[in-house]
Amino acid sequence: MAEQEWVTYRRMAHRPVEVMHAHFERHVYHLHSHETYSFGLTEFGAQSFDCRGASRVSAAGMVMAFNPDEPHDGHSTTELGFTYSIVHIGSELITDLLSDQTGRPTGLPLFADPVLPDPLLSAALHRLCASLIQPATELAADEALAASVAAMVRRGARRPLVNSSAILHGGASADIARRVRTLLDDRYLDPLSMDDLAEASGCSRFTLYRAFRTNYGLSPSDYQRLLRLRAARRLIAAGHPVARAATESGFADQAHLTRWFRRCYGITPGIYATAA
Repeated sequence: MAEQEWVTYRRMAHRPVEVMHAHFERHVYHLHSHETYSFGLTEFGAQSFDCRGASRVSAAGMVMAFNPDEPHDGHSTTELGFTYSIVHIGSELITDLLSDQTGRPTGLPLFADPVLPDPLLSAALHRLCASLIQPATELAADEALAASVAAMVRRGARRPLVNSSAILHGGASADIARRVRTLLDDRYLDPLSMDDLAEASGCSRFTLYRAFRTNYGLSPSDYQRLLRLRAARRLIAAGHPVARAATESGFADQAHLTRWFRRCYGITPGIYATAA
């Protein structure tokens, strides 16, 4: 592979999900297909490919949607190459996520157009790929996965996605949110998934997510991160080194803690450490 070309590849530990982030200039994909659904986001440049008997171009900001076993090839449209992310998701997980959203068994979606110029889909897919490539909790990755699949089907598939019509009354919604919050309070350092929250709350992942957002104004993963940030603040205030505070409060490393500490508090952990 040429020096200016690069690839990063990740697999989720407990989900049939794989993601690739890459930059290609001279690489040419031979005609092939995947047994999974494959959703790609072109970030820089443009890539050309043949699919469904026609030539296609995905330029920066456009999304690609390939159904399982759908043949396609690919190469750069320009000499500068292209940078893109692509996530491969098993069909069984797609049906599981869609059934959770609709509250009933759901068949496999069919994407009619392999190129979708949709900014909302671009943003959803970017969030998903970033959560899989960069340090992120399993809970955050699960949330991004569910949101991205729902957005792709709602805006790109032939049959629209209809969310569950079940209505949660105030007391039921608050009770579900309270059970989820109790679990997060008790086990915020654990690698919790949406399945763990669903088991604790006794309802679907979509329902618990909606109830938690309604009652607390945060997603479960945002709340878990906030608990970890508070734990890091306590450790730093007690005189522990920032690097140690990062690992003991559930962050991947000091840089990961610093990034979120500054986003939420406006200062770095180092500044906070010297404030006493």
